[in-house]
Amino acid sequence: MSADTFTTAMFLITAVIAAGVLISAIFPVVYQMSGTFTAAGHASDQQIRTNMQIVLDVANQSNYVRVWIKNTGSVRIPVANIQQSDVFCGDAGNFNRMSLSTTGTLGNGQWSYTLTNPSTPNSWNPGDTLEIDAYTTTINSSDPVYFQFVLPNGISTSDQFTVSTTP
Repeated sequence: MSADTFTTAMFLITAVIAAGVLISAIFPVVYQMSGTFTAAGHASDQQIRTNMQIVLDVANQSNYVRVWIKNTGSVRIPVANIQQSDVFCGDAGNFNRMSLSTTGTLGNGQWSYTLTNPSTPNSWNPGDTLEIDAYTTTINSSDPVYFQFVLPNGISTSDQFTVSTTP
């Protein structure tokens, strides 16, 4: 009788220790996975709610391009994200990735931006319009101009248009 009690007690102690080891091994993995799923869910939510549309685009024979883009999504886009965005511009089939001008004057292959009537400073809010100026020598007045704006989260908008021949 005491041998059975001793054996049962040993099995119970072993089971408790095994459960403790199992929990201590699994809990950090589950905790890490929940953080990963939360971050991925947040990123997906931001992408789904981000949208923008080119309202108007013009280019002149002096190689200047101006594009107005409206935030048609439901999220605020911080100015830092605008500054990290990619702009591609030039002749369709001969366009380049442009760099952001930090001086306010545009050199070849550079772009700058202005938030027109921002409802909140330092962010591009839903309904606000972003004005982008670009300068590139790859524009030929007889070919269509290609323009693409890509946010850091991969959401993009693009358009092709012709060069205005009126002064």
